Amino acid sequence: MISLLVAAVASIPLLFIIGYTIALGPGEAIALVWRPRVGELLWNTVRLAVGCMALSAVIGTAAAWLVERSSLPGRRIWHVLLVAPLAIPAFVNSFAWISITPTASGYSGALLVVTFSYFPLVYLPVAAALRGLDPVLEETAQGLGNNRLTTFLRVVAPQLRPAVLGGVLLVGLHLLAEFGALQMLRFPTFTTAIYDQYKSSFNGAAANMIAGVLVLCCLLLLMGELRLRGSARYSRLGPGSARPAAPMSLGVATWPALLGMAGLAVLSVGVPLGSLGYWLTTGASTRFDVWSLISTASTSIGLAVLAAVVTTAATLPVAWLYTRYPGRWATVIERSTYIGSALPGIVVALALVTVAIRGVPALYQTTAMLLVAYAIMFLPRAMVSVRAGLAQAPPLLDEVSRSLGHSRLSTLRRVTLPLIAPGLGSGAALVFLAAVTELTATLLLAPIGTDTLATRFWSLSGSVAYGAAAPYAAVMVLISAPATYLLTRQSRKEQTR
Repeated sequence: MISLLVAAVASIPLLFIIGYTIALGPGEAIALVWRPRVGELLWNTVRLAVGCMALSAVIGTAAAWLVERSSLPGRRIWHVLLVAPLAIPAFVNSFAWISITPTASGYSGALLVVTFSYFPLVYLPVAAALRGLDPVLEETAQGLGNNRLTTFLRVVAPQLRPAVLGGVLLVGLHLLAEFGALQMLRFPTFTTAIYDQYKSSFNGAAANMIAGVLVLCCLLLLMGELRLRGSARYSRLGPGSARPAAPMSLGVATWPALLGMAGLAVLSVGVPLGSLGYWLTTGASTRFDVWSLISTASTSIGLAVLAAVVTTAATLPVAWLYTRYPGRWATVIERSTYIGSALPGIVVALALVTVAIRGVPALYQTTAMLLVAYAIMFLPRAMVSVRAGLAQAPPLLDEVSRSLGHSRLSTLRRVTLPLIAPGLGSGAALVFLAAVTELTATLLLAPIGTDTLATRFWSLSGSVAYGAAAPYAAVMVLISAPATYLLTRQSRKEQTR
């Protein structure tokens, strides 16, 4: 029942768009969608999403293999640097690039910025999967005469498939809903068009039809990931070999690998931090109210913590149903939690506003409604981590606990939660990172007088006050850094087990 409730809440934006389309009528709906402008937006959205997903998969997987399975010097340092881009919001990254080189716009600039912002979403699960693999399987394959490349393709790659596809799915969903970075880079997609429609003339009909096309793109992405992932099981009862896999010597490839990793770190972390440092020290508009900065930072942290707790708690029953009782309905419920995240924050916000005004007026412009919006948008971030943790926790242990007389609640507390604690922590950290920098939904749903770092930064950067906006961006990065460090620290703990 709880999982059904979570799925129902997550489906509110989708139901809102469907209801609006039905009320509009098929003739007018088709006329609004079947336009050259929509085709142009579809092309821009698809090519950006596909390009970023492909690049993120290649960069994230290659970097994870170098850090986890090669003799690359300083692997722990590289691990921290590869996760660090998660602490820098995509719209701050675009602000950094566009403020130092206005030519960083259009498709090439957008692809560059979003790839450097989102590739860690692939790197993290792939690195975790590589650490969790039993090296005996690879050694056995090599003992049977397979070389390293054949062993990787036949033994390692199939086991990495859920991690790679899960990370790519997150990248694709983020791209479908990304607004701030693409608006700054002047690259029109469905999300920027929806925002422009509402901002210019509050044209709900055209904007909602564009949002409907965006939902279809999301459904295709979800079905494609589900089809490619298959139904294979990846859990095991025993821990496998207690020792880590022997790192592969890079030999003459060591220096090219180091240069590649250094270039990736400079472009994804060095450029945005360097740009912020420049505007903080030399920007002519660098004057800000310290108390305003402290107040907005406190508000952002409080909302992000609440969002992390609420979203991760809501994810658990759905992930439990999907992994423990697989079936058609479990899959439908689990997939439904991804729909809202592919919609722009403005669509999620307007759907909730409509529902609140017509059904529950007391929720309008409250913190509770804002938290619901965060949960709808960020459920996939927690879902991927929690689902992976439950998939690797053998159900047999739950059955043994129940046979010893423990209740379901006691089994959950004493057996299941300790096993999936790393997944819960990763999911909560990812939600925190997203919520502390969320922009669009916060602009529409935050209670009157509530100002966050993201909304304040957006208002200042929109007026080209780069120096005044930089402190708010810098504080966002500083607040996000501990959650990012938590992800790297947790990974190191898992590696030493």
